[in-house]
Amino acid sequence: MAVEINSKIVAYSVKKTIPEPPPMPDEDPLTVRIPSRPEGTLEAVSEKISYVGAEGRRKVYLLVSFMPVEGVINGKRVVIERPVEFFFPSGQLSSEHQWITATMRSLSLAARGGYVTQAVADLRKVAWDKGLVRCGMNRWGKPMFHDSEVAAIAWSIQQILYRRGFLDIDGHQVPVDELVRRYAHRMTHGHPWQPPAHEEPAAKGSVPPAATEASANVGHCPECRSELVMMDGCPTCTGCGWSKCG
Repeated sequence: MAVEINSKIVAYSVKKTIPEPPPMPDEDPLTVRIPSRPEGTLEAVSEKISYVGAEGRRKVYLLVSFMPVEGVINGKRVVIERPVEFFFPSGQLSSEHQWITATMRSLSLAARGGYVTQAVADLRKVAWDKGLVRCGMNRWGKPMFHDSEVAAIAWSIQQILYRRGFLDIDGHQVPVDELVRRYAHRMTHGHPWQPPAHEEPAAKGSVPPAATEASANVGHCPECRSELVMMDGCPTCTGCGWSKCG
């Protein structure tokens, strides 16, 4: 449509279309690197861990700190909670504390680097020559056996992260979308996500298969009178971890 101009043009401007800002690039909050422990106070979980090994029953304390971490998923800014620090107070084990401190520092670095799930799972593979270590119960109410004290403590760390909602019941990483929902639930309801009451940690690779079979009972432990089962060709106690083979 033509428009007739009847007056003198004294100025003009070109109408500009403001472009929409480009979408924010995705940044996975699970892998965002945290350079160092932030200053100030962090929320933490302190837990007493009890296990039975070559030196008898031991009780140790472990501290895991958490913090909210931001990221971008599908162009939308999101927040999840991640573990960022692991602390094992000194003087709890007979082993040299420098190695315990080194392990906790390495776990803390892994947590801030975004790969703590793999690091803890790898610690569960550590074995020693002092026999199995009994720590925790599986979903069937049977005691769990681990290849070393390190593996037992690593399993206990997985359970802390599971109850906090960071890992699933088998120690696998919870997807980031679910972590976002769980953190939002906490902000809305004022308390962390809680695992279903009927779930118990799985004993993946940690419970001797014979321990769940009545026919595997080969006697009773001379120490605590619990059942003995055959493990690697040797009668082993399901209660205190005593083994006839030493």
